[in-house]
Amino acid sequence: MDLSGRLAVLLQLAEGCGLSTVQQGVQQVWGLLLLCLTCRLCFRLGGESTVKHVVSILAGMYGLFLFFELHMLWVVLLSVLCYLVLLLSQHSSSKGVFLSVVILIYLLVGELHLIDMVTWHRIRGSQMVVAMKAISLAFDLDRGAVGSLPSPAQFLGYVLFVGTVVFGPWISFSTYMNAIEGKNLSWLWLSSSSLCLLKSQVCLLVSTCVAPYLFPLFIPIHGNTVTQKWLRAYENAVSFHFSNYFVGHLSEGTSMLAGAGATEEKDHMRWDLSVVKPLSVEMPRSMVLVVTSWNIPMSRWLKTYAFKNTMKLGTFPAILVTYTASALLHGLSFHLGAVLLSLGFITYVEHVLRKKLASVFSACVLSRPCPPDCSHQHKKDYWVMLLNLVFSLLAVFHLTYLGSMFDPGLDEEEVEEGYTAIHTIQRWSELNWASHWVMLACWVFYRLIL
Repeated sequence: MDLSGRLAVLLQLAEGCGLSTVQQGVQQVWGLLLLCLTCRLCFRLGGESTVKHVVSILAGMYGLFLFFELHMLWVVLLSVLCYLVLLLSQHSSSKGVFLSVVILIYLLVGELHLIDMVTWHRIRGSQMVVAMKAISLAFDLDRGAVGSLPSPAQFLGYVLFVGTVVFGPWISFSTYMNAIEGKNLSWLWLSSSSLCLLKSQVCLLVSTCVAPYLFPLFIPIHGNTVTQKWLRAYENAVSFHFSNYFVGHLSEGTSMLAGAGATEEKDHMRWDLSVVKPLSVEMPRSMVLVVTSWNIPMSRWLKTYAFKNTMKLGTFPAILVTYTASALLHGLSFHLGAVLLSLGFITYVEHVLRKKLASVFSACVLSRPCPPDCSHQHKKDYWVMLLNLVFSLLAVFHLTYLGSMFDPGLDEEEVEEGYTAIHTIQRWSELNWASHWVMLACWVFYRLIL
C-alpha cells in the first residue's frame, strides 16, 4: 500500500472508528462520573457520617443500575451476604478464611448457571471488587488492623462506594473512611481525575482503532506464515493490554473524582492513585513487574491477603495459591485460568533463574531493579544490560503468546460468554506452545546451574 492509500485508510479509520469510539465511551460513563462528583460534593458538605455512608450506598447502587439494570441486585446480594457472615463470625479469629470460603461458594454457584452466563460475566467485575473488599476487611479484623466490625451503613458504603464498585479498583477500608471525610476541593484533585479520564479514552482508542490494524497499516511489516501468526498474536495482545489500561485509568479517574486516592505528606496533599503502569508492561524488565504493574491494587491485595498468608507452605505453593485465588476471583473461565496459572509458573521460573544468575555472576539481573547500595559487583556493565534486555524481550514474547487468545475480532456475544477452552488451545497450538516450551527450557537451565 502506497503512502496516499495508507493516509486515506487512516483518515477513514479516524472518522469511522475514532469518533464513534469516543462518543460511545463518553455516553457510557458520563452518568457514573456525575454520580462520583455528586458523592464527592456531598462528602464535602459535612454532617453526620452515617448520612455520608447512606449517600455512598445509594450512589453506588444507582451506578450499578446504570450499567447492569436489575442484575445489580446480585452484587447487592453478595454485599449483604458478606456482612451477615462477618456479623455471625465476629467472635471468631478466622473471619477471613470463613468469609473467603462463603464468597467462593457464592461465586461458584453463580458460575454454574444460577443465572445466564452473559449476565454473570457482565457483573463479574463488580462482584470481584465487592469480594476483595469484604475479604480484606475480614482479614484486617482478624489481625486487629481494623478495631471493630463496621456498622451496616459503613460496610455497605465501603463495598458499594460509587468510585470503585463498577470498574474498581480495590481500596482498603481506611482509604474509604478517608474519602468520606471530604478533603478540600482543589485544582490538583480535578486535574488529576481529568487526566486519568483522558488517558482512559486514549487507551480505548488505541485498543479499538489502532492495535487491531497495527500491522501493516501503522507499522508496515510483512513476512511468511509463521511471522504473520506472531504479528497477529502481538496485535491481539496489544489490543487486550490497552483495553485493560482503559479500565485501569478509568477506575483511577472515578475513584479520585469520588474522593478516594489522596495521600497527605505534612501539609501537602497529593492525588496519586495508581492502578496501571502501561510502560512497565509494554517495555517490561521482567514478567514479575508486568504482573504487579497490570493491576497494582489487586497485586497488593493478592500479596497481602493470599501470598503472605500461605508463605508457610513455601514460596512455590504460595505462588500457586495466589494465582489460583486470582483465577477464582476472575471466574470459572478456562482462558483466564490458563493464562493466570501459566503466569504463575512463568514468574516463578523467571524469578528463581534470575536470582541464581545474580548470585553466580554477582550482577544486577534480578527481576526487580537492585537498590543503589546492593552488594553485586557488576551493576551497569554492558553484558549486564544485555542480559536484562534479553529477559525484557523474553517477557514481551511471553506477553504476546499469552495475549494471543484475546481476539478483538470475535463476536461480542462470544466474548461476553467467555472464550472457550477450544479457542484457547487452538490459539496456543498455532504458536506451537512456544511460551510453555521456553519456560520449561528456562527451568531446566536453572536446575543445571551450579
